[in-house]
Amino acid sequence: MRKTKRSYKTLINSIGNLLETARQNAFHAVNTLLVKTYWEIGRHIVVYEQENKLKAEYGSKLLDDIASDLKKLYGKGFSRSNIFNFRRFYLAYQKIQTVSGFLSWSHIVALLSLEDTLARSFYEKECIACRWSVRELDRQVNSMLFERLALSKNKKGILKLASKGHKIEKPEDIVKNPYVLEFLGISEDYRYSERELEQKIINNMQKFLLELGKGFYFVARQYRITLDNRHFYVDLVFYNKTLKCFVLIDLKLGKITPKDIGQMNMYLSYFKKEEMADGDNSPIGIVLGTRQNQILVEYALGGISNKLFTSKYRLSLPSKDSLQKEVKRIVEHIS
Repeated sequence: MRKTKRSYKTLINSIGNLLETARQNAFHAVNTLLVKTYWEIGRHIVVYEQENKLKAEYGSKLLDDIASDLKKLYGKGFSRSNIFNFRRFYLAYQKIQTVSGFLSWSHIVALLSLEDTLARSFYEKECIACRWSVRELDRQVNSMLFERLALSKNKKGILKLASKGHKIEKPEDIVKNPYVLEFLGISEDYRYSERELEQKIINNMQKFLLELGKGFYFVARQYRITLDNRHFYVDLVFYNKTLKCFVLIDLKLGKITPKDIGQMNMYLSYFKKEEMADGDNSPIGIVLGTRQNQILVEYALGGISNKLFTSKYRLSLPSKDSLQKEVKRIVEHIS
């Protein structure tokens, strides 16, 4: 009887897996067809405009007329904004083959809102590689991820970032400056403790992992290290699958001090000797504070062989204009 029940349960699970796979394939097929259809609509509109040599004001009226007539014939889904996006979709992607099947129409609309072609290319590559939902894509765009990564690179590096996406190849590649933690809901003028900041991150771990980037897995909080009968605690411990190493993060409320750097260096030395498994690479340490003195940090890090970095975090979104202007300045600079 038990064998029959197990066999029946296996049958139900097998059928369930088939149905789930079929639904996913059907969704993918429908999405691919819709995206291709919207691109074709955009192409037809652009070709019509070009053949009739329509000026801007007539082109605008054309979109109104198309939206009105299609709405009467086919119902919802043909608002003027949608018709505008169909046209913009074709103009941004002249070859439909370049559009990934992973991208839904909602992904594409979000990408089309980006006027900077470098930023759009970057977010498109990252969206596909990281399998971002539309909500995750919106968050990364709003937090100025491209600009924050780009500021640490030269012109060649920015162009590579835009065309290839964010490639994690060495420890420096996982560090952002600043980290944006607006999802914690802490106002800049609120006096919070390190423990409260840590708890907020734990409560929003999925969003924090998104901010950290590719390949991060949460391991522990307040990881205890005992040396000479004294207990020390690493605030947050992660493992990065891409770099095959532990990543230790210590949170500081104000300016990062030499003492903070020395303490993290001790943690890294301990992990290197006691926690690394076969196949692991050396651990990485990141000390996060709201401020840092670059000269002081430079001297404090001097002579340290461990992979140790310092960075700032913000509790609100950075200034969009200032970041974009700085990246534009780097890209336009002739070296």
